[in-house]
Amino acid sequence: MQLYTERLLLRDITLDDQQDIFNYRSDAEANQFQGWIPETLEEVERFIQRNNKEFNQPESWYQLLITDKETKAVIGDIGVHFIGEENVQAEFGITINTSFQGKGYASEAIKAVIDHLFNDLHKHRITASVDPDNTPSIQLMERIGLRKEGHFVKSLFWKNNWVDDVIYAVLREEWPAK
Repeated sequence: MQLYTERLLLRDITLDDQQDIFNYRSDAEANQFQGWIPETLEEVERFIQRNNKEFNQPESWYQLLITDKETKAVIGDIGVHFIGEENVQAEFGITINTSFQGKGYASEAIKAVIDHLFNDLHKHRITASVDPDNTPSIQLMERIGLRKEGHFVKSLFWKNNWVDDVIYAVLREEWPAK
């Protein structure tokens, strides 16, 4: 799986990427809103080995690495969850290395994935779950054209606490055409 944008290559993750992934994913402070913060390289290796081998499989998560097209630097990763047996909805989550934040890479990567999901795979609806305290992610969702669908109070049991969850979404007919 490969997607190209003006500056980025979104591609499959390989075992060769484990150190780069560990470097930005293991920063607990920077990734306070993430569900997975690896403590060892072995955890990253297991994560890579568990990654689904085929994109667009019902009821699966598929992780893509976000890299700089020219330098090959690892910028982050984006996960896509293909929801339901009917496989017409998807959810995404993104993690960007702090060294690359604030440069438009997240917007560029998400737009490429959404374009692919709607235009090539004909998905009906795409969502993202955001912690209400994660202001930069909320601003990102709104900037790229997702709408806030709901704020669910204490709806997720996360890190031994009940926390709120904000859902952003976009329908295919709402997304700008290519």
